[in-house]
Amino acid sequence: MAAALVIVSIICGCLAVWHIRGILEIRSLCRQLQELEQGSHMELWVQGRQKDMLALCRTLNRLQRFWYHRQMRYEQAEKQLKQNVTALAHDIRTPLTGATGYVQLARECGEDERREYYLQVAARRLGELGNMLEELFLYTKLTGQDFLLDMQEVQVLPLLGRCLVDFYHRFEDKGAAPEVDFVQEGFRVQADEECLRRIFHNLIQNALLHGNGGIAIRQRETGLIFENAVPETSRPDPEHIFDRFYKADSARGKGSSGLGLFIVKELAERMGGSVNAELEEDKLRIVLELETEKPY
Repeated sequence: MAAALVIVSIICGCLAVWHIRGILEIRSLCRQLQELEQGSHMELWVQGRQKDMLALCRTLNRLQRFWYHRQMRYEQAEKQLKQNVTALAHDIRTPLTGATGYVQLARECGEDERREYYLQVAARRLGELGNMLEELFLYTKLTGQDFLLDMQEVQVLPLLGRCLVDFYHRFEDKGAAPEVDFVQEGFRVQADEECLRRIFHNLIQNALLHGNGGIAIRQRETGLIFENAVPETSRPDPEHIFDRFYKADSARGKGSSGLGLFIVKELAERMGGSVNAELEEDKLRIVLELETEKPY
């Protein structure tokens, strides 16, 4: 009987010690969590070797690392967004300020011919601004859930021709002409016609804004190749050229939102196609692939 009481006492003592240690470990973890709440980045630890307590500590540390990295990504994204908004505000202000200045010059000018020139320049600047705002509007639509496509069979060459005509004066100002080479003049693709028009518009505008001259457009099999020369001082990075707000350094102030090629990629992929960029010496080559047959 005495031996049984001794054994029971030992068991109770061990349980009491185990319980007290557990309470102390929990209190220690609570203090460490309070330090984390105040901004500490230390890892949690426990002195004992209890399996469940160690598992709890490892789980808490894993959660801490997850939320820390998530917070870092959020802060980096927020910082990048602020930089992009600041740059975009500058890009929007540039053509607006230019247009305002030329309108003022036109108002003060007494020569009819000179006045007409000032008004034409102001109109071009306002056109740049309108295009940037249109791209921003389309970007917000693409990031939403209500963007719908009207897929149909589209003959490519007439649509491309109309887009090139829209840039007639821009090509004339640069003293260049587009080169168009279609293996099949009746080449058709499955696309939303308005989205395809926007893709062509953005690719042509990108070549005119950031290239050395004109643009060569070739049709091959299921796709189109847009090629233009680029200055050595502002050669784009093919791996990032389709990123949101991406710009080569010298592209600032050229009436571009930095969203043009991002929109090209988004629209192409939503229509079941793809777009890729290659840089070979001074030539930028953008390859646009689209579906040519209606999917069943």
